[in-house]
Amino acid sequence: MNSISPRRRVVHAAVAGLALTGLLTACGGSGSKDSSSSGPVTLPFWGWANGQEAVAKAFNASHRDIKLKYTKVTDQLTMQKQLTNAVKAGNAPCLVQNTVEYVTTWVSQGALADITKYVEADKDKFNTGAWSGAQVQGKVYGVPTSSAPAFTIYRTDIFQKYGLKAPATWDDFIAAGKVLKKHGIKLTNYAGEDPSTLEVLAMQAGAHWYGIDGDAWKVNFQDAGSLKAARTIQEIIDNDLNSKLSFADYAAVQRNYDKGGTATRQISTWQMAGMVQNFTQSNGKWALSPWPTFKGEAAKTPAGTNQSGGLTLVTKQCENQEQAARAALWMSTDTGAVKTMASPATGNGVMPALADGDSYVGEAISDKLLGGNYEPGKKVVTDSLNTVTGDWTFGPDWTAMFTEMQSGWAKVVNKDQKVTDLLAHMQEWTVGDLKSRGISVKN
Repeated sequence: MNSISPRRRVVHAAVAGLALTGLLTACGGSGSKDSSSSGPVTLPFWGWANGQEAVAKAFNASHRDIKLKYTKVTDQLTMQKQLTNAVKAGNAPCLVQNTVEYVTTWVSQGALADITKYVEADKDKFNTGAWSGAQVQGKVYGVPTSSAPAFTIYRTDIFQKYGLKAPATWDDFIAAGKVLKKHGIKLTNYAGEDPSTLEVLAMQAGAHWYGIDGDAWKVNFQDAGSLKAARTIQEIIDNDLNSKLSFADYAAVQRNYDKGGTATRQISTWQMAGMVQNFTQSNGKWALSPWPTFKGEAAKTPAGTNQSGGLTLVTKQCENQEQAARAALWMSTDTGAVKTMASPATGNGVMPALADGDSYVGEAISDKLLGGNYEPGKKVVTDSLNTVTGDWTFGPDWTAMFTEMQSGWAKVVNKDQKVTDLLAHMQEWTVGDLKSRGISVKN
């Protein structure tokens, strides 16, 4: 992973060059089902991001031989459930929006098509890290759509009112939260259904939940990095510094931030889109600052769930895999499509996965939201690209593991169990789950 430029790093979906046997379950045949028909083909495309429907319409307007039939799914977690059901039923769409943490899982389940021969010639159009995220065992299963710098966004008016500065460390972050609590303001929001907070802090702290040991997977949810992350999260929860608003009512979450009920978020550019599209009271009162560090450590930002690179994946059940690959390439490289998705006003505020993605920073953040903090914000985003961790591996049962973690995370947020209890449970559960799938694993 050191071969990846620090400015272009994004988390790997798997470790290249490993024998498939034992590490992943059998994936079945790899034969293409390309149609020989000379007429136009229609490709079902599932996604959840704002702007995708407009991009699909633009694609259809500019192509006569391929048409996209776009269906909007509620969110990322819903996508995993619906795609699982569709694959089992044999009616998976040709194209699906997803993020790199799920690629190894879908490959292990035989759900994705190897599209290497259709897209390999275009790999230089993408940054190296994003392209790596589309691969498992050196084979390409999708086309990268986005990279994900990570940073803090905070309410400048609230921080100034109570004499606070943007938190440089997690200790500073917690200290600011204790001050805000005295005035009835929450520091951050932990949705009970979304344990990505635990993942991204563990990743930043140097944890490795999954790894490779010879010809087997290695699982460790209780390493030093995981416990460091757990201590930080537990202190925030124990001191009641967090809101507990569910993303199921996303509008309510946005209203809470807009009205000043919660003062900070650790986010990437794409999450700013929802703020821009929903805020009515606080535009111009937000600023960006670097992702907090652990005390005494250099800057390091995560590339995990909700911050990871995005892709358009091609499914194995697609009967027109070559056309699907071409459509995916167009959506990730056409200038108009990229600008639509990069803008928080028209799209999802994503940073493109292109080799020249840095040039889109200005597109991906909002001057409406940041006001006078817009120009400094561009530097924060650009600088954060230098600090994204690149030493994290997603396991072959990530979807199932994350689902199990969700139920435990809800108990953590509600103070029914400690973060360390959840980590201990996930250690035992994940080892057992991999073994039940016939996947080689070492304790």
